[in-house]
Parts: sequence; C-alpha cells; structure tokens
Amino acid sequence: LPYPLRCASASARGLYLRWWRYDASTDRAVAEILSRETWSPAQWQAWTDEELARLLHRAATRVPWYREHWARRRREGDRRSSELLEHWPVLEKAELRANPRAFLADDCRPARMFGVHTSGTTGTPVHILQSRATVLRQYALMEARWRGWNGVSRHDRWAILGGQLVTPVAQEAPPYWVWNAGLRQLYMSAYHLSPAAAEHYRAALVRHKVRYIWGYPSGLHALAEDLLARGLTVPGLEVVITVSEPLLEVQRSAIERAFGCPVVESYGMTEAVVSASQCRHGALHLWPESGVLEVVDGAAPVVRGQAGEFLATGLNNPDMPLIRYRTGDRGALAADAGVCACGRTLPRLGRVEGRSDDVLYTPDGRRVSRLGSVIKAGSPIREAQIVQEALDRLRVRYIPAPEWSEAAEGEILAAIRSRMGDVQVVFEPVQQIPRSANGKFRFMVCALPPDQKPPREVELVPSPRESRELAGSVER
Repeated sequence: LPYPLRCASASARGLYLRWWRYDASTDRAVAEILSRETWSPAQWQAWTDEELARLLHRAATRVPWYREHWARRRREGDRRSSELLEHWPVLEKAELRANPRAFLADDCRPARMFGVHTSGTTGTPVHILQSRATVLRQYALMEARWRGWNGVSRHDRWAILGGQLVTPVAQEAPPYWVWNAGLRQLYMSAYHLSPAAAEHYRAALVRHKVRYIWGYPSGLHALAEDLLARGLTVPGLEVVITVSEPLLEVQRSAIERAFGCPVVESYGMTEAVVSASQCRHGALHLWPESGVLEVVDGAAPVVRGQAGEFLATGLNNPDMPLIRYRTGDRGALAADAGVCACGRTLPRLGRVEGRSDDVLYTPDGRRVSRLGSVIKAGSPIREAQIVQEALDRLRVRYIPAPEWSEAAEGEILAAIRSRMGDVQVVFEPVQQIPRSANGKFRFMVCALPPDQKPPREVELVPSPRESRELAGSVER
C-alpha cells in the first residue's frame, strides 16, 4: 500500500490490539503489581504455592494432553503425586507444535481467544492461545515493570525496531517505518538499517517525538554505530529497552552514547512463561506472576549462580498451561539471593546467555556458553558472529570499523583461545551478518552435527568472573 494507507492499516490494527491489552482495570492492576514488589520471601512463596497448585490441578483435570499423561501413568502403576511440580514431565517444543489444541483446557472457546505465534527461530513456530484476562494481566506486568520502572507509560509516544515487514524489503528509499496511532507507536523496520539510512531513522524518531524505544540489541547497536560514525545522536529519549536477544556490553555502550539515555535489558518470550526486566541498579528481576523457573543441567537442578537450561512453568495462562516447558534458553539465577539495592524482593537472574543451542564445544569435551566478552567495548568492530564449524575450528564473521587492524585481530584471537583452547580461528570480514527470518541476531552459532557434540553431562566452563562469583558464594 502507499505509505499513508500503510499507516492507516497499522493504526486500525493498533486499536484492535489496544482493546485486547488494556481496559479500565489496567491502572489498578499495575498498582497491585507494584505493591507486591517488596513482599517478604514467605509471602512470595505462599502466593506462588497457591497459584501453582491451582494451575497443576486444572492442567491434570481439564487439559487433554496432561490428563491423558496422568491417566497413562496411573494405568502403569505410577502413584506419584501430580501436586508436586518435579513429578511432571518436561514439555518439549516439538510436542507443543505437533498438537497445540491438546494443551488447551476443554472448557475454553478458541474462537474467543487471542492467538500468537513464536518467531520460529529454530524451527516451526509455536501457536499459543490466550484469553483476554491473560492478555490483560501480561500487559499490566509490562506496563509496571518495563515501562513504569523507567518513567514512561503506554500513553507516551514510543518506537520499536522489530522484525515485522512494515516496509517492502526491496524498498531503497524512506520511509522504513509506519506510524501506528492506535498504540502511539513508530514501528521501524529492522531490515533496512544501513549507514545511508541512519539519518532518516533519526529524523523519524525526532519528528514523531518518541520518548522511548524497544528493540533488538543487534539492530539498535547497528543503528547506533551508524549514527555515531556521522556525529549524530537522538535527543529527547528517556530509555532504550532491549528485547529478544542477550545484550552485550559493547552494544550497551554504543547505544547509550548514540541515544543519550540509559539502556535496560529485558527477557521474555511469546509463550510468556518467564519474564524479567532490569532495574536501574543493573539487576535482572524475574516476574513471579509469569511463571516458575527451574535451571537444570540435563535432568538435575544446578547450583544457584551456575548456568543451565531454562525450564519454565507459566502461571499467567491457565487456559493453555505449559508446565516444565523447555524454553530453549540458557542462563543462571543470581548467586546472591538477597534483597536488591533497588529495594525489590523479586528474584533475580544472574544472566541470560542465549539459546541452549548457542553453546560451543572445546576439543577436550568442555562446553563454553559465554564468549560475548571477547569483543570488548571500543573494539574496532561494528558487529561480529562466532560460528563453530568443527571441534577445533571457529569462524569469526565481522563487520570491521575503519580502525580495524591486525593487532585487534590478535587480541580477539587470544581472548577466544583463552576460553576455547588451541583452536583454529578464521577471520572473515563481511558487509552484513545475516539475521533469522524474523530479524533476530545470533552472536554464537554451533554448526557441529549432533554426533560431534559431547554428552550433556559434561561440566560447563565458567568464565573467570563466574569462577570468582561461585567461589564467593561458597565462602559466604
């Protein structure tokens, strides 16, 4: 469509989404959410136990897949209680993809529910159904903890740098965005970022009087680097909130300089079974209302502070409950479970490391899940991706800055070998690093065939910082 009609279409969709997401109860719900943030651990435990018990009972009695699962176990003589979360099976995405309606409670009416799809980064998208009550609760949480913590609200003008095709990919001239009046949202394409386009993106942000931005760290970082290279910054912003990808420190530094405001990280997913947001003291706080998070290595829970895979049990969607759902992400709970400097008693993530398939393997069988620190702030690289092609060979695809040199290559090579051992590293300069179909960026990619990967039980390799944190927690 011509640009004005595109904006009109986006605005109509925005009004529809606004009806689903917000109503007269939203501000009251936000106030209740904020009031819980200083609860004692005992209050949180009692609340979580009650919500979890209600969810497990509903799943075991009203959701076909789980009901049949427990009936089969009973027929086989298994008498373990369905009231204990650890007795439930791990739910794989493939199972959910194969028959999503089997996970919908039998007293629901799908025609009256809101359907969302995951991005499908690693395969076929997952289809999730939500009641309006679930959608309202989720967006009240976002209003409180993504916007409210940072002094902005849904009533402010904002921008998102995302993966929806709001502009034809082949279009060479601006506008590379649409204005969605229904949500007061400037939706900017993540597919049209280039040095030549940076000034146009900046002009659109200024013209639409945007107060805050959401977006992929990789896209925001690319835009920030292009702006800084031209001596440009974006005025009037309160905060940049990153979503969908882990935020690297080199990205945070450039984004803060270009946009002139704090950058805060968030964590979540379309399934909404686990969510977290960063406070101004740098802690990534989990939202207990979204779900219960387990961090495991194989079948066993890991020590607090140690990394593992995320299993999440969503509490906010009792009509399509996902229990012990393997999210595909990796990370760790904070080693210190005490109260944050911000005063909130919400549990904290120590870190999110990305996809569980973004793990590299050393020739001696170790697993390395954190290599973000090999590209330091100030490195003469605009963007990089590390691909493992063999147990003893990595490829570093990078977009060089003008000051790139052999010395910089040597520093990165040394940093990689200090973590991976004596591996071959191939440096490949590129014009662009490809994104997934939905515009997401992967910093680490393991391209090893399954038969070359060591078994899951192999111990993870901690970074020097992780080693110090773990030693400190043991000493305490």
